[in-house]
Amino acid sequence: MTDLHVVDATAEHVDEIVKVIHHAFSARRVLDPPSTALSENASTVGAAVAASGGLLARIDGEPAGAMLFAEDGDVLNLRRVSVNPRFQARGVASAMVGCAEDAARRRGLARVQLVARVELPDTVEFWRRRGYSVVSHQGQNLNYAKAMPVELTVPTAEDMRAAGEEIAGQLRPGDVLVLSGDLGAGKTTFTQGLGAGLKVRGDITSPTFVISRVHPSLAGGPALVHVDAYRLGGVAELDDLDLDASLDEAVTVVEWGHGLAETLAPDRLDIVVTRGDDDTDETRDLRITPAGPRWAATGIRLTALERN
Repeated sequence: MTDLHVVDATAEHVDEIVKVIHHAFSARRVLDPPSTALSENASTVGAAVAASGGLLARIDGEPAGAMLFAEDGDVLNLRRVSVNPRFQARGVASAMVGCAEDAARRRGLARVQLVARVELPDTVEFWRRRGYSVVSHQGQNLNYAKAMPVELTVPTAEDMRAAGEEIAGQLRPGDVLVLSGDLGAGKTTFTQGLGAGLKVRGDITSPTFVISRVHPSLAGGPALVHVDAYRLGGVAELDDLDLDASLDEAVTVVEWGHGLAETLAPDRLDIVVTRGDDDTDETRDLRITPAGPRWAATGIRLTALERN
């Protein structure tokens, strides 16, 4: 049985990290221009670890993988992502990426970013499978990024509206939000905040008896299309609403949309509102998961409420 452990890099791990980087990059075919990874040494790696940290993976006690971090604003850049060829196909890279994303969330960072070479199709496919999107392309370098989920405890309905209003300030025409959660958890309350932030016309109420409502903008911005998918029987019935006619010009919010509305757009915000067991407790848990290259390029921020 494989004993795989990933630890936060410290000064005592520097020599092991250097060896992993050299093993990994010396085994790759020569690229043009060549990678500078083989120039890494104890001094450069030590400085990187001291500045922003990194990871070391061990299998049965032996150094198997490594990566370095570099913080830039609200972005965690992954550098020198390396797996010793002896330990490839053992889940080392996936384990390190999961730990790196955990580190980004703990640090309150909005995105994780890295550079991959277009000539390495297996590497490109690895990042695609991990949910990373190409946000720019410079020569042979593909710049990949992934927006981190935001998890919040929302004390009151007023705070839920404030969260929606702040998110509204980061939206643009064509954005899709898929809301799910328990009955009465606060999905419509969140949408009311969106409406306030977007400055749309009309009261936003639960659309249970009217499957779709359009709220035009009062300020020259996008309309808000508010959809309730609770009584829809499947994707075909959602298609019958002909949302495509307004999708590019409006902000579309689909309550009860999990499992249905993801087909509307690859770029979306998946939002889950969870209530506690006590019906007298107004506190809610809010999780916002950005998907697609649109959000990978910007991330999502919520500053009005304290992050978990």
